[in-house]
Amino acid sequence: MTELDDSRLEMRRFRHRAWVMAVVVLLGFGLLAWRMYYLQVVRHDDYALRAESNRTAVVPIVPYRGHIVDRNGVLLATNYSAYTLEITPARVPNLEQTIQELAKIVDIQPIHRRRFERARSELGRYDSVPIRVQLSDEEVARFAAQQFRFPGVQVEARLFRTYPMGSTASHAIGYIGRINQKEQEELKDSPDEANYRGTTHIGKQGIEVSYERELHGIAGVEQLEKSSGGTPIRTLGSSEPRSGDSIQLTLDIKLQRMVEEIYGQRRGALVAIDPNNGEILAMVSMPTFDPNLFVEGIDHETWQALNESTDRPLFNRALRGTYPPGSTYKPFMALAALETGARTAHTVIRDTGVWTLGGHNYRGGYAIGPVNMRRSIVKSSNVYYYSLAYQMGVDAIHDFMKPLGFGQLTGIDIQGEARGILPSREWKRNAFRDPARQRWIPGETVSLGIGQGYNSFTMLQLAQATATVANGGTSHRPHIGQSRIDAVSKLAHPLSQPTAVPLGYAPEHIKVIHDGMVGVTLEGTSRRIFAGAAYRSAGKTGTAQASTVGQRERYNAAKLAEHQRDHSLYIAFAPADQPRIAVAVIVENAGFGATHAAPIARRVIDYWLMGQYPSEADIAALQRGQASAPIGAPRRVEDIVLPVQELRNNGNE
Repeated sequence: MTELDDSRLEMRRFRHRAWVMAVVVLLGFGLLAWRMYYLQVVRHDDYALRAESNRTAVVPIVPYRGHIVDRNGVLLATNYSAYTLEITPARVPNLEQTIQELAKIVDIQPIHRRRFERARSELGRYDSVPIRVQLSDEEVARFAAQQFRFPGVQVEARLFRTYPMGSTASHAIGYIGRINQKEQEELKDSPDEANYRGTTHIGKQGIEVSYERELHGIAGVEQLEKSSGGTPIRTLGSSEPRSGDSIQLTLDIKLQRMVEEIYGQRRGALVAIDPNNGEILAMVSMPTFDPNLFVEGIDHETWQALNESTDRPLFNRALRGTYPPGSTYKPFMALAALETGARTAHTVIRDTGVWTLGGHNYRGGYAIGPVNMRRSIVKSSNVYYYSLAYQMGVDAIHDFMKPLGFGQLTGIDIQGEARGILPSREWKRNAFRDPARQRWIPGETVSLGIGQGYNSFTMLQLAQATATVANGGTSHRPHIGQSRIDAVSKLAHPLSQPTAVPLGYAPEHIKVIHDGMVGVTLEGTSRRIFAGAAYRSAGKTGTAQASTVGQRERYNAAKLAEHQRDHSLYIAFAPADQPRIAVAVIVENAGFGATHAAPIARRVIDYWLMGQYPSEADIAALQRGQASAPIGAPRRVEDIVLPVQELRNNGNE
């Protein structure tokens, strides 16, 4: 091949390569042009939105939580603003060293460390966790001067919840706490997710959780323009948050505190209710606790002390404690006899002090002799009600007591109430797995008549039933929320309640029960307690076993451990002819009902009807269980000043 032919071949190869390169270049430019079209035309709106979001930020504005007030407007839960020192663990290189250095600038005690660790365990690494709350202005200034040394640490201005009355009515009011992981997941699946963005606390117990939606309010938003480094430059727009509405309760907090003071170191529960509408006037559970301890997370030692205490201060005895009602059950048994036709008011039973069934003797105390229905209530004849219960049978008793609310959920507007036990044959079949224990034994019916056996009810149920009998037989749903106070208009809107249910009792039957219960206060077991009262009340004492004592044994409190001794109970309503208040009270392991429970009920009724507050000497005697009728000159309710905690309360710090 000549040199000319080689040149021609090389030229053809060059042209081929050039064409290939031209095609590749054109294809590359075509792809680039298509990509530019796709990004700038097809995806224009999407990327414009992303660019805008890189330039702007939408920040939620947490609403101001609504107040909780009592029926007279006394503040029970409110908010105040304060500075907190907070750490974001993920942004801190050495957490332990950082906390040690911070402690040189602000006061950080071991209790703050424990609370921080507890909150940190419940939150994520990127969440801001408070190490100190309620910083003083001096502490804020000291930290601000050295903030550059502490990446991931910042001072925030936050709203804090506080309970000015401290431990008073804490079981009813409840408390708020930091939103935990479970609650966060629940919020994600709810329509309220957007409304809780930025919110760190939520209702945990009592009214705080029952009316969470009303109290929380509606979150606002603020749109900010940011620099390339993320620093806010200016506000582009905002929508103001709407503060939560306030909730007004039916409770009279002064009455509530009086009862708690009267209990002193004793355990128990009291529910006072308006029989005409179901309003709860006082709901006492003793001992109580300070809800301020829980707002920013309680430390482990304090939680352990409260949770493991044998007195169980965190347990709501009024709502969840179930007890045998003892002899306070007898007026309801008498009404059951009249309404079912099992007995008339004039049926006479001879009380010899003992009642025998199948060779087994049931103690009735001392022999009373012939008793009709009124006398059976006044003298609290066990024999009368042993025989009545056996005559009626367990299922007939169950069917009558159920509409009165015994062993049923009342539907009160506080979560967590216990159902209790209203026994029946069906209940026993379902309650026991062992077939040998599922059969109802006739002897088990006998003890039901005097409020023992399987009977187990809450003080709320006993108070509701007492209120129903007091008003003539109309059942109102108990409630503690009275009205919602609009955050904007400040107008109070009554909270809706279900329609009352008439149980259809014959007025003449109700009169028999009222007469018998009035007789208890005039000539029966509580006559000394109500001596000198300016009103006529109706009541019934009760003593309920906390532990089993054999029929052949004598009850001896001195030989029993304190927690095994009998409970002291009393039910009452007044005035007897036109009731305005009904009360059920129990003092745990205190013994005879007239000694401990009835005197408390007398002071509650004196307060409500007469505007009288016990003297200091009377309260001291009541705390020792050594009072009957009031002693000393009673004070006027309006003269009593409530000891309110300061709003900037350091709680357990």
